[in-house]
Amino acid sequence: MDFNLSEEQKAFQATAKAFAHAELTPHAAEWDAKAYFPVEVIRKAGKLGFCGIYSPESAGGMGLSRLDAHLIFEQLAYGCTATTAYITIHNMATWMLTGFGSEALVAQWGEAMTSGDLLASYCLTEPNAGSDAASLKTTARREGDEYVINGSKCFISGAGSTDVLIMMARTGAEGAKGISCLLVPADADGISYGRKEEKMGWNCQPTRTISFDNVRVPVGNRIGNEGDGFKLAMKGLDGGRINIATCSLGTAQAALDTAQRYMNERKQFGQAIGSFQALQFKLADMATDLVAARQMVRLAASKLDAGDPEATLYCAMAKRFATDAGFTICNEALQIHGGYGYIREYPLERYLRDNRVHQILEGTNEIMRHIIARRLLLEGATELLQ
Repeated sequence: MDFNLSEEQKAFQATAKAFAHAELTPHAAEWDAKAYFPVEVIRKAGKLGFCGIYSPESAGGMGLSRLDAHLIFEQLAYGCTATTAYITIHNMATWMLTGFGSEALVAQWGEAMTSGDLLASYCLTEPNAGSDAASLKTTARREGDEYVINGSKCFISGAGSTDVLIMMARTGAEGAKGISCLLVPADADGISYGRKEEKMGWNCQPTRTISFDNVRVPVGNRIGNEGDGFKLAMKGLDGGRINIATCSLGTAQAALDTAQRYMNERKQFGQAIGSFQALQFKLADMATDLVAARQMVRLAASKLDAGDPEATLYCAMAKRFATDAGFTICNEALQIHGGYGYIREYPLERYLRDNRVHQILEGTNEIMRHIIARRLLLEGATELLQ
């Protein structure tokens, strides 16, 4: 069991770190304040391969592992949490197309998406179908060689500013087996977008409701077979949980580094506050929790790469632990800064706001606990976790 990174993995990290330092960190606060979606910077990331990290090379992707993607995303999230979170969503949508779409569909759309020339939104959530994705109501009725789509999706990242929608819709009976996955051009006739949501965090990526009114797409735009949609969505969620956990780690590392610098610079009672044992212990706990969370995410990513039968369980555990730890680390870093942590001159309040949503997305952490407990009760903890 080797916990060391390969030279190639270190090179991926270094490239992502340099990109974040040059293109993300200097602008993140302004993008947040102005709710600006940095499409041109995301496309620059695409030129480095970061819009198709684990999509196959045959479709223009990098063909890397989920562990490799984790290493890249963590460095990007250090620079801007919300922008990186969108890039992870685009990667998931692109992987879904390039991994399961027909040869003709991939030839038409694949390289434009893996390069970042076309950006994607992933459309699963509905007003009455969040964690219970199998109950979604948006329909895609087949008429000859077309599907006619009606319904709505909500909380869609990038909506109104992206080019492609990878969506789940009901093509059959009620339940999970009646759901299929479709690629829909974002400007297709019959699509309308709601107002941009005003959110606590993730302000530099737009979030909107999307309505579909008799939207027609060719049957050839289906990804996978009819009825495969729910299965694809669940596969996507395993990787999505690793991705969102990784965004928490990168942001938490930025918060920890900021707190460490501040503790050496800030003086009270005639000495740097880093000399106070209570704050030293707090910093030590933050660092320990961050390393523990990082190792759990890497373990889950490795199991997903290996096709381990318990990968879903480990992805759920990693997502629960890392997003909770990431938020706590940001909160403690803000506390170390006192009143300065609460004002926008410092990045701590943004780190806190952006990291908070990770405990809700890709299944709330309460859902993660349900997944974990259900597996443990069915199989027994000692058999699963050795």
